[in-house]
Amino acid sequence: MDHERFEGERTLMRIHIGESDRWEGKPLYRALVELFRKEGFSGATVLRGAGGYGSASRSLGAFHTSNILRLSQDLPVVIEVVEYTDRIEKILPKLDQMVGGGLITLEKVRVILYRSSRKSE
Repeated sequence: MDHERFEGERTLMRIHIGESDRWEGKPLYRALVELFRKEGFSGATVLRGAGGYGSASRSLGAFHTSNILRLSQDLPVVIEVVEYTDRIEKILPKLDQMVGGGLITLEKVRVILYRSSRKSE
């Protein structure tokens, strides 16, 4: 699959949510990735954290972990997207509807390489 040239300054968006967060009956991280694909974004990556805590659990002393005895806990999930700034800005109102609790950050990044994997010759 060929992609347009994607080098240069872009915006990195990170969405921090919990693994148990949902949107319309499905995991929120999956709904977000489907939204990005539908909108024609270049790609998205979902990262599942081994542990962490957020604002909801900070005062309760709860630390979410992937320890085998606590697999039912709400582990942290981060979705990363690198895209043109205007495309990210355009989708923020929809994300505001979908993300009930979490953190969204934006930062400028410099893309130096983006291409499909090469086939061995």
